[in-house]
Amino acid sequence: MKKIEAIIRPEKLDDVKEALNAYGIFGMTVTQVMGCGRQKGRKEVYRGVELNINLLPKIKIEVAANDQDVDKIIDVVSTAARTGQIGDGKIFVYDIENIIRIRTGDTGENAI
Repeated sequence: MKKIEAIIRPEKLDDVKEALNAYGIFGMTVTQVMGCGRQKGRKEVYRGVELNINLLPKIKIEVAANDQDVDKIIDVVSTAARTGQIGDGKIFVYDIENIIRIRTGDTGENAI
């Protein structure tokens, strides 16, 4: 089992959710986060004063998946989130030791 964590642009959230739903993935956690990478923030002018905004708003999507679905989910997310510009985001994949569904007590892949 794997945990797939994608950091994407906020405006691409609906596209990614629709693409995951079309693939059959309905369980996910979505969090608003702030961050920067190669994009290094942006400059804005407010009342004549130039401001450096280092942290930009991003969305973090977390999905637990069976090992055989990981490559397809990565492809679905990266295709739906891609704009071709700096700041499109990153995808991280982690091993999951165990999952327990609180309501039923199911464990492992049955709990996904």
